[in-house]
Amino acid sequence: MDTTPRTSRRRVLRFGAAALPLAALGSTALPASLARTASAAETGTLRMPAETDRHIRTYMAWPALSSVWDSGLGAVRRDIAEVAHAISRYEPVVMLARPGQVAEARYQCGQGAYYGIQVIDIPNDDLWIRDFGPTFVVAPGAIAGVDTNFNGWGKAGTTYAQPFANDAAAARTLLAEYEVNRIRAGFVGEGGSLETDGEGTLLATVSSMVNANRNPGMSQAQVEQAMRTALGIDKVIWVPGLAGQDITDCHIDCLARFVSPGRVILDKPGPGADKKWVAVYEETKRVLQSATDAHGRRLAVTELPGPDRRKIRGRGEEFLSSYTNYYTANGAVIAPQFGDGYADGVAYAVLQAAYPGHRVEQLSIDGIASGGGGIHCATQSHPAVPPAV
Repeated sequence: MDTTPRTSRRRVLRFGAAALPLAALGSTALPASLARTASAAETGTLRMPAETDRHIRTYMAWPALSSVWDSGLGAVRRDIAEVAHAISRYEPVVMLARPGQVAEARYQCGQGAYYGIQVIDIPNDDLWIRDFGPTFVVAPGAIAGVDTNFNGWGKAGTTYAQPFANDAAAARTLLAEYEVNRIRAGFVGEGGSLETDGEGTLLATVSSMVNANRNPGMSQAQVEQAMRTALGIDKVIWVPGLAGQDITDCHIDCLARFVSPGRVILDKPGPGADKKWVAVYEETKRVLQSATDAHGRRLAVTELPGPDRRKIRGRGEEFLSSYTNYYTANGAVIAPQFGDGYADGVAYAVLQAAYPGHRVEQLSIDGIASGGGGIHCATQSHPAVPPAV
């Protein structure tokens, strides 16, 4: 069991601790090869839920380093505060921040907004908590957090390299803070590389997960088995993706998302997009149209067209113009807008039709997008525990 010493400042129930086998909780070190994983019996019935399942709260992280964001740090912090405020209309938000930056984060986010935005002093390096935070798994009466061993997207020694030691420790610290049991995954990856329907089907890109910069020496079959074990997955639908062209090696959450079991939204690059990303979309579409999920259902694919890159604000090469990188909160879809009025309107209509029980809110996130990410990348949900049976 994870024995990280930390005194909780809030008294939170430890859900389902007795329901989880001790062998599944918080191993202290990865095997040298990363090839050995826990058995299915060790993780029981814990399964990664759909993002549309009810949340207790959303986690976010305050952008920490001017060395990463340069002159854009102020703009990205304003974006993060705006995203936090939007989500807090629907559920509580917890913002991680370095101790020396807590006061500023509280000032910009505003304590007590709507359901509340709470800033806590857990050191971090950047805002991408989807990738370095815990990925939760649940079962009736039980919950645990999977630490996916964040290694800075495997970019040490490349032009994408940036500090990540604090981010790498954040999942462990956050889970200890909320007294949630920790499972250390038998693979290296990020939350943005994992997309599930909540019924045992996972979408993932080969380029991100089966990559020597994360899982050296592991075959695709070994990576898949490790993901199945840690996340309670029955079937993985692999799409090729594209390695080496962005910091994530093509995360799935910018490309394809489950709306519900059997229904997927697919990002379609807009006019002016680089041909390499058009090719990724075309190959992904072919895979999804021929795939079946864990229950044998064919997938219904809805395309979500991107904006015209020639019209939108901030057209730098790293700017992520994907509407598909949205976040589903309790009763809401928090999505980007990019300044192409027609495409923004189409995105709103597609998302509202896909999520008829949710309210779609669009935000300008040019600061965040300039760093190659989006709203989904900047958020991580803490799901509610299903009732015990």
